[in-house]
Parts: sequence; structure tokens; C-alpha cells
Amino acid sequence: MTNTVTGIDFASVLASTVHDMKNSLCMLIQSTELIQQESNHLSDNAQDELARLNYEANRLNSNLLQLLSLYRMERNQLPVQIDEHYIADITEEILLKNQFFSRQQKVQIALEHPDALCWFFDYDLIVNLLNDAVANALRYCNSQVLLTASVQHNRLCIEVQDDGRGFPDFMLNTAAFNMNTPDLANNHTGLGIFFAKLIASAHQNKGERGTVELSNGGRLGGGVFRLSLP
Repeated sequence: MTNTVTGIDFASVLASTVHDMKNSLCMLIQSTELIQQESNHLSDNAQDELARLNYEANRLNSNLLQLLSLYRMERNQLPVQIDEHYIADITEEILLKNQFFSRQQKVQIALEHPDALCWFFDYDLIVNLLNDAVANALRYCNSQVLLTASVQHNRLCIEVQDDGRGFPDFMLNTAAFNMNTPDLANNHTGLGIFFAKLIASAHQNKGERGTVELSNGGRLGGGVFRLSLP
């Protein structure tokens, strides 16, 4: 993966550039969040544009985090910090990240999970993974997103469902899915699902690994993103 020309490690240069971009983007996101607190004084069109700006900035930040994580994973520099966490903490953080955009778009995000449910995983990696799944659902849904969590067959199962048109066939057909041939024409790079599967697989327990599956249908009739952790 390392490409060296005249002594320059472009992978490292790219990682450093991405890191700087991410820092600048975090400042932009903080600014939009401050403006959101005064959004009642803005026109409806301005509030819509602000919500869209915040959504796209968070989405870009998530993509940059994924690139950095993939780089560190390739260099064996991405430690997975496994600890016990409450699922309610994760869902609350994801709701806060997306509440302004979902409210402006009149999308209802429903939660279903036991209050005391907890599990062992890397908090930051799983939050980023699930937030990306929710952001994707918000992008393609009509008016509803459902986030559920439960224990099934001694595994933690978290699903993000929406009432949109569902995932395209090439994403459902994992055998044909190839990160080297992204569907750029339809804005499907595959980076998000590729990252999600790597992070899920990095969670191991008693010889079992985490998995990510995509399907269509579910309770809302659209796309279903399913994370399963041992």
C-alpha cells in the first residue's frame, strides 16, 4: 500500500493531510453547532441550509475518520480498546449528532433497546460505525429511521432500518462487492460498509468475530444495516 517516489511516503503524507483536514472540519462543525443554538432567529430556508451543512460536514468528518482508521489498521497502529459500555450512551450520542438535521428534514428516529443493556466493544469505533449507518439512513429514508439493539444467540445485535428504497443490488451482493470498482456514478464508493466490516471483524471473543450484514425489507420496508458483536 505504501507508494514511494523519490523517498516520499505518499500514504503517510495523505494520512497527515487527512488529519489536518479533520481538525479544520471539527472547527467548522463546532461553528455550525453554535449557530444552531440561535437558529430560531433564522429563516426556514437558512435553517434548512444550516442543517444540510452540518449533516454534510459530519458525514465528511466520518469519512476522514474511516480513512485514518484504515491507514492505521494497515500499519497495525489501530488498537481496539474493548471495554463495557451501555448501549443507551451510544444511542444518545448518535441522536444528538443527528437531531438537528432529522428535525429539519421531519424524519423521526425511533429507538428500541433495554435501558440497562450493555456490552463489550470499542466505544469510539462503534459510535463512528453506527453514526455513519444512521447518517446513510437519514440520507435515503422517506420519514422514518429505526435504531434497535438486543441480545440474540449470545451476541449483541444492533440494526439501523429506514423506510427508503433500500440498498442497491451491488451492495447486497457481497460476493461481487469490490472496493476497487466503486459505483461513483451513483455516489456509492463502498467505503462505509468496507470500514464497518473491518471494525466489526476486529471485535473478537472466544473465536467468534463481529459481522455486518445488509438487507432490504425489515419492519420499515427499506434498508436494514445489521451489526452483530460476539
